[in-house]
Amino acid sequence: MTAVAADHTLADETSAARGRVSAEGFSFWYGEKQALFEITVAAEPRSVMALIGPSGCGKSTFLRSINRMNALLPGVRHEGAIRIDDKDIYRREMDPVSLRRRVGMVFQRWNPFPKSIYDNVAYGPRINGIRNRSDLDSIVESALQRSALWEEVKDRLRESALGLSGGQQQRLCIARTLANEPEVLLLDEPASALDPSATQKVEELLYDLKRELTIIIVTHNLQQAARVSDSTAFFYLGRLVEVGPTDRMFTSPTNERTEAYITGRFG
Repeated sequence: MTAVAADHTLADETSAARGRVSAEGFSFWYGEKQALFEITVAAEPRSVMALIGPSGCGKSTFLRSINRMNALLPGVRHEGAIRIDDKDIYRREMDPVSLRRRVGMVFQRWNPFPKSIYDNVAYGPRINGIRNRSDLDSIVESALQRSALWEEVKDRLRESALGLSGGQQQRLCIARTLANEPEVLLLDEPASALDPSATQKVEELLYDLKRELTIIIVTHNLQQAARVSDSTAFFYLGRLVEVGPTDRMFTSPTNERTEAYITGRFG
């Protein structure tokens, strides 16, 4: 192997290792109400982890803790740690803005800005100081390609993003996140308001994106979790009941509460 080839191999291995998300004994409170109880779990790089469980069980609270969105609320506190690549995201020197560039988030309801398609995707890079037009053009095209939207919008980039269909707007929001080159992508019920065709496109997109990102998705749709995820974590009443490879979780869970939820006996 040549020195150049060895350098590329090392770079690829280093890149592939980035984006590991781990929680260790993580608990969270909204005021006096404890929402999470000592969560310990890890999402490996270049994989999809699904968070499942009934409404109000702590899935979204945990998801929003990974990029410190919950820390913006008054009266909240936490114990334990959440780490990205072994670095505690709640340490004092961690800049929340930098963290949210590394850990992008897409919400249940698409929320494009009332701007053009182009300006939606270019928004983050511009905030981060990129002004060169050719650089922005390249970033926008790449993000739209990666979100499987480019072919549908390449001739209407200057049109309002609000004129897109719901499924297209959701993929645009994913493109807007990808433009910041995150290592981790968080999705909170991203397809729950979409029709089956648009849902399929989002799921196919996640399958492609996991080659380059760590993805954590909250979903109430168990069939979706089974289709898109490599691992599944079952939350109940703020606790992590069980986590494991998705195929095992859906065929032979070890905890009776997991089996009851997956088989539809409650939830």
